[in-house]
Amino acid sequence: MQLAVFGGTFDPPHNGHLALCLYARELLPINRLVISVSNNPLKESPQSTDRDRVRMAGLLAETVNRTGAIAEVCSWEVDRAYPSYTIDLVTYLEEIYSSPNITLLIGEDNYRNFRHWKSWEELIRRCNIVVFARESAAEEASLEKLHEQKFHRINFNLPLSSTDIRDRIASGEDCSQQVPSSIWRYIVEEGLYRSTEQ
Repeated sequence: MQLAVFGGTFDPPHNGHLALCLYARELLPINRLVISVSNNPLKESPQSTDRDRVRMAGLLAETVNRTGAIAEVCSWEVDRAYPSYTIDLVTYLEEIYSSPNITLLIGEDNYRNFRHWKSWEELIRRCNIVVFARESAAEEASLEKLHEQKFHRINFNLPLSSTDIRDRIASGEDCSQQVPSSIWRYIVEEGLYRSTEQ
């Protein structure tokens, strides 16, 4: 099995996440995509609950699967009572799927911070890593090649930010064009990210 893993806080999932999943399916030799909801120790705490984030990730997977069933959601990281790291998730998925061939899908920001990840050198040994990076950044010296054979870059320039979307929703703005329609309905119905002053 050719297994790809796309981890994130998904607070909320947006059209950039959707596009990355669709690109991965079309451009990479994978037949299963695991969308793993996490609590990233390098980021601020999520604003919505683990339950809401898992449900929204499920809606993201459903949207991906409309054009071919490949994606599924994994809540293993948020179900644990203690911090989880990508290396732990990789070990778990290798056991569950009996797959020694895992591809990690990461964005450019995660690539820049990769040396701060727990056991990052072991991740390089055990996984193929695909970086979805802005084309303009491809020539920057700061995009250091940690291990040329294991890192592959895909040009990807869709500047959407979950933080920005949350801030805009809190200000009363309509972000229906920035997130998949089913996720936008969920955000509205559940009243997520609204300012308490409104």
